[in-house]
Amino acid sequence: MFFVAAIGALAGATGVVLLRNPFFSVLALVGHLFFLAVLFLLLRAQFLAAAQLIVYAGAVMVLYVFVVAYIGGADEPLGPEVPGVRGLGAVFALALAVELSIAVIGTGLGAVDSRGAHVGNGFGSPGQIGSLLLNRFLIPFEVASYLLLIAAVGALVLARRRRGLPDLGAPEQISHERPAGGPA
Repeated sequence: MFFVAAIGALAGATGVVLLRNPFFSVLALVGHLFFLAVLFLLLRAQFLAAAQLIVYAGAVMVLYVFVVAYIGGADEPLGPEVPGVRGLGAVFALALAVELSIAVIGTGLGAVDSRGAHVGNGFGSPGQIGSLLLNRFLIPFEVASYLLLIAAVGALVLARRRRGLPDLGAPEQISHERPAGGPA
């Protein structure tokens, strides 16, 4: 089951990067998050798996779908085409593939037939997660929430500019001229 979930999570993540249509990319991300929830279940972290499905695959993905629908399709270029970027991306992808291959071959996959690490009874419980979030990881948790908020607001501002709509915060220019044919 681990290998099925791991392959599904990798396929979903690959789909997010490779699919050209943003809507299908978001759907691939939903599949990725589903398989991550399966991996949490294999670790006996039922609360994390449920939170993964309800919060991320449910609420956050609905927000992403609305943002993608509001921004529009992938037919419009995002910016000017810079020469050499595709080649540089291919070089980085090849370097990452070589690095991962060396890491996998170097381990010898000796731990595949073992029982794995011992996981305590409280692993993944709501109390343990709350304690970690409010004690040990409070600052990174808050920073991540602010980054998500800034990203959503930035996407909406960029979508308004792309469609030629005025900024909400920009003062409108008031014309003091009388409309033609209006009262004097």
